[in-house]
Amino acid sequence: MTVTHYTSKDAKFFQYLDKEIFVGDVLDPSNSGHMSAGYYRNKKKGENNEWIVTYDEVLVVTKGALTIRTADGAKTAKAGEIIFLTKGTALAYEAGEDDTEVVYVSYPHWMDAQQRSEHAHLLNSYHPVGGSAETA
Repeated sequence: MTVTHYTSKDAKFFQYLDKEIFVGDVLDPSNSGHMSAGYYRNKKKGENNEWIVTYDEVLVVTKGALTIRTADGAKTAKAGEIIFLTKGTALAYEAGEDDTEVVYVSYPHWMDAQQRSEHAHLLNSYHPVGGSAETA
């Protein structure tokens, strides 16, 4: 058994297109065989990124507000609130406030699940960034 402590400084960040939207894993296949966890940061209110989740995902808003838009409508969570997404959900993640931060946990690992899915092409919208999302 082990206990490991992570902060956003441990995350491996990717940026969505040229927007100020960042995703950074702290748990990935290199240190967890079953799940992923990390940070989602969106610096501009109203900016969004479209996605189809190919895994189950829990989103815990730690700063600001996050809106999830689907064909069925929108759900917004504020700091301290949780959103649960199930595999197969087509959505857009949208910042409800400037400097929104979310901690995500997915099962199985989101990138592996996405790569094995018919929606793998969506990963092409992300590119690695040097440093952290705070300095990007």
